[in-house]
Amino acid sequence: MAQINVADLEVPQLLDELEHLTASFGQLKQAQAKFNACADNVSQLASSTSDNQVLVPLTNSLYVPGKITDKEHVIIDVGTGYFVKKSTAEATTHYKGKVDFVTKNLESLQQAIQKKQENLNMLVQILQVKVAESGAASGSKTT
Repeated sequence: MAQINVADLEVPQLLDELEHLTASFGQLKQAQAKFNACADNVSQLASSTSDNQVLVPLTNSLYVPGKITDKEHVIIDVGTGYFVKKSTAEATTHYKGKVDFVTKNLESLQQAIQKKQENLNMLVQILQVKVAESGAASGSKTT
């Protein structure tokens, strides 16, 4: 393990970085869940044999009845306000690719979080030793 220069690290800075990385991890987990849900929904649509009646969300609490006219194609959000018409198989592949991409980022972010946590723990231990040494040194000087 690499040596940590205590002069270069500060506990508040490490805590802020750790908090930021943890928040990013949570956001990526939400994105992963969203993409998984999208892939599942497209798969369900392609395999459904029921009538084509659906509820279309207009807002978070307002839905209107709708009818699916083409089960073979869907319009997907590809980001930054752009939408593309794809077959259900292509859409499923697209969302699975997104899930894989986010999963790889989650793994690397998890490693970064663990590294920061190890650095923080090591720094706290070093500071505790220094405080104990200075307390022992000042205690021996007063006697």
